[in-house]
Amino acid sequence: MKMDKRLLQMSGGIRKYIALTVGLGFLVAILTVLQASFLSHIIDDVFLGGKDLGQSAGWLIVLLAVIIGRAILNWGIEVSAGYAAGKAKTNLREKLFAKLFNLGPAYARGQRSGELSNTAVEGVEALNGYFSDYLPQLFLVMFVPTIVMLAVFSADFLSGIVLLVTAPILPLFMILVGKLAEAQTKKQWKAMSLLSAHFLDVLQGLTTLKLFGRSKLQEKTIQRISEQYGKVTMNVLKVAFLSALVLELGGTLSTAIIAVEIGLRLVYNQIPFQQAFFVLLLAPEFYMPFRALGARFHAAMSGGAAAGRIFEILEVSESVKEGNAEKGSYNFDKPLIRFEKVSFNYAENDKEGQPALQSVSFEVEPGQRVALVGPSGAGKSTIASLLLRFNQPNSGQITVNGVALENIPAREWRQAVAWVPQRPYLFHASVAENIGMGKPGATRAEIIEAARTAQVHDFIQTLPDGYETIIGERGARLSGGQAQRLGLARAFLKNAPLLILDEATSNLD
Repeated sequence: MKMDKRLLQMSGGIRKYIALTVGLGFLVAILTVLQASFLSHIIDDVFLGGKDLGQSAGWLIVLLAVIIGRAILNWGIEVSAGYAAGKAKTNLREKLFAKLFNLGPAYARGQRSGELSNTAVEGVEALNGYFSDYLPQLFLVMFVPTIVMLAVFSADFLSGIVLLVTAPILPLFMILVGKLAEAQTKKQWKAMSLLSAHFLDVLQGLTTLKLFGRSKLQEKTIQRISEQYGKVTMNVLKVAFLSALVLELGGTLSTAIIAVEIGLRLVYNQIPFQQAFFVLLLAPEFYMPFRALGARFHAAMSGGAAAGRIFEILEVSESVKEGNAEKGSYNFDKPLIRFEKVSFNYAENDKEGQPALQSVSFEVEPGQRVALVGPSGAGKSTIASLLLRFNQPNSGQITVNGVALENIPAREWRQAVAWVPQRPYLFHASVAENIGMGKPGATRAEIIEAARTAQVHDFIQTLPDGYETIIGERGARLSGGQAQRLGLARAFLKNAPLLILDEATSNLD
């Protein structure tokens, strides 16, 4: 239940749809009781009362209306639950991506990109069954059996006692099987995450593996991980089939007890036929919600395993805190930047570790070009990361026009900064789209001018479709220097007051 509350809080805005689903289920339960009542009365009148179908036409029309109404309400339940699931997944995915963007490259570098991708895509998608099937059924299993039991008690007290006694059997089976299912499902999710992470790592490094003749070894590794994932998945399916068998057996035996008890009493004229048939029709409906919950329990387990990883990411503390200033309260056209005894250590809790920066002080005036020179690991990229607010100093202060950078909202500050990292990320899109990311809504003339400034326009003209040529993920169809120039063009297009170049010419002549 703790996980259920957290998911409802994180998904936001779906409580009313869940409430609507439960309300429709409540109405379905009432119509189920009415359907059993009308059907038992009609059969009693026709077969024992001697009435013909014409005399029962009115009841048949009412029964048909109830059946149609029940079908419409069941359709409404599916639509409402499906909409709740879609909205919940959208909200969770937005929060997850927003969190990853706020954590920035400093967090992403410490994670496996394949595992993060699997969590953001397949992990959130795994919650579909949880929200659309399991969660509504969890509420329905509280109300529907209660309504059916009250109806049975009103018709036959002894049968109601039998339902009351046998009711805990299915939940008990669900709990026992659920413990085993939960452990197996978590293993399956971990195996899936490992496979996704390793497979993406291999794809990204395939060229290097080929150069060093190690690609065949990775084939065997992927095969081994895939076989491991297959074995875990089969174990999950075994538990799923076992739980389905146990629940069906429990529901069938419980219904059989009701049927035997009713049948014996009917033979000895201790209960009227109409009441006996009414109770017999409702007995399967009493156990149906429990069986449905058990069938959907595995969807909840898959979603729960994924949700655990999602919560881990969402609960990671951000090293950079948003400032208290209002948007638009600063003018960054001519930024004066000062570093005042700034120190930073990536391993903040590692007091013995070598700090990346220690008591660094310097000043960058508006319009000034400053080059930071030093060996690898001297802290040049760290300074860029601090300026971009991907990290926050452990001590000292960075100011912009006299205002502490930590008090400026990161989103507002980054609008005034253009950054070209050591390896600019290029997307599987056209050349124009990749450059245009520097300034959304830029005209084709502005994109071409930025490309000319980065000295990449002539090369783009030689491509098959010019600026509309698809360059592949990470610029797979480009050389290192060509990809670097597109990154420069993107930064030039933004034309921000502050331009940060992190070894941007390393691949250029």
